[in-house]
Amino acid sequence: MEKKVDVLILGGGPAGIITAVTARNYYPDKNIAVMKDVEQGVIPCGIPYMFASLKNPEENKLGNATLDNNKINCVIDKAVKIHKDSKTVLTDKGDTYSYNKLVLAVGSTPVNLPIPGIDKKGVYSILKDLNYLKEIITEIKQCKRILVLGGGFIGIEFADELAKLDDKEVTLVEMLPSILANSFDPEFSKIAENKLKEAGVNVKTGISVKEILGDQKVEKVMLSDGSELEIGAIILGVGFIPEVHLAREAGLECDKRKGIFVDEYMRTSDPDIFAVGDCAGKRDFYTQKPIPVMLASTATAEARIAGANLYKIKVIRENKGTIAIYSTYLDGISFGSAGLTEKTALDEGFEITIGSVDGVDMHPGTLPGASKSKVRLIFSKQSGIILGGQVCGGMSCAQIINIIGVAIQKRMSCTELETLQMATHPYLTSSPTVYPLVVAAQNAGSNMRL
Repeated sequence: MEKKVDVLILGGGPAGIITAVTARNYYPDKNIAVMKDVEQGVIPCGIPYMFASLKNPEENKLGNATLDNNKINCVIDKAVKIHKDSKTVLTDKGDTYSYNKLVLAVGSTPVNLPIPGIDKKGVYSILKDLNYLKEIITEIKQCKRILVLGGGFIGIEFADELAKLDDKEVTLVEMLPSILANSFDPEFSKIAENKLKEAGVNVKTGISVKEILGDQKVEKVMLSDGSELEIGAIILGVGFIPEVHLAREAGLECDKRKGIFVDEYMRTSDPDIFAVGDCAGKRDFYTQKPIPVMLASTATAEARIAGANLYKIKVIRENKGTIAIYSTYLDGISFGSAGLTEKTALDEGFEITIGSVDGVDMHPGTLPGASKSKVRLIFSKQSGIILGGQVCGGMSCAQIINIIGVAIQKRMSCTELETLQMATHPYLTSSPTVYPLVVAAQNAGSNMRL
């Protein structure tokens, strides 16, 4: 039986939901349906915190209330084939859906690591399925020695969270020389590494897992230096690759590593098919080179662009590229990164100048709860345009990095940041006399004149 909808969205994560809600706001007369193959999803960014911080894994459930409240039909099924010529989608249950506009929000899949023994019991990928996660949480909590593989955002958040559990020995292994190496310069990575060590995590950098040992279940791992560790469970926190299987079979232009090719309005090579979120290709804001950014915040920004522009270009996209903007939290310290790091800027051939400042995130710094903070801004030396920034400190740093993200998107200059007008309060921000973005910009300006 063929079912007709105006807008069919494949994927029920943040990208799919926000596309649907945005489409409902801009096109209230359209029949909109979201198809997802997992009945009980989760909030992706909250997955690590299901192990200890949340009282019950159910507290991280991603329900259908938003769809229901916006009169959007939710279909529990899996798309298995797209026929773009006839504008139909075939499903696992044998149904056929005809569409006028199709949005692919099918996400990503865990990286398949070529490590012998990786298929043994006790080795866990991270899937956005509540029932699956509840099972592995129960199993992992029964293990004493846990290995987290990967020192990016996923890995460090899992390691920090698992260290909160009683009687656990947590080891994090990262093959690069430092954790968070792709998003932070070394001085910030070192602060994060020290914080993990203070929490009791055994951090091993510059080394990799060569083999996973054991009979049917993981018992040990052999590292690249020949040493072995007794391990009861392994969490694979090494990242994801775009899910492009459906798109490739449908004849859309895509790459298994770079994602589905889209224009700045999230349109694929077929004008009636859009792609958003992890499955959609990303291009760097400054270089336009493909970049592997997979964030819910980026996905929802893309979703709003696609949802608004399904039938007509109603919202002009000013951000003609992806700003890699991240934030994370380790036991009381917030970390944020946006745009280019010093290393990536130099690797791309930019001539840069840097402004940095160490301070306190409240004023006076003797207030209870005050934390040390650090801000580092990177500018083009000749033009003075901001290229990137990094922050760490108390909770307010999570919003400072968003200000830096806006500054990058609007291509603000060092002078504009130096004369930034801001609201301050003793408990909420640094002092207006030494506001870190301003002081770091002043510092960079002085370096430009040298």
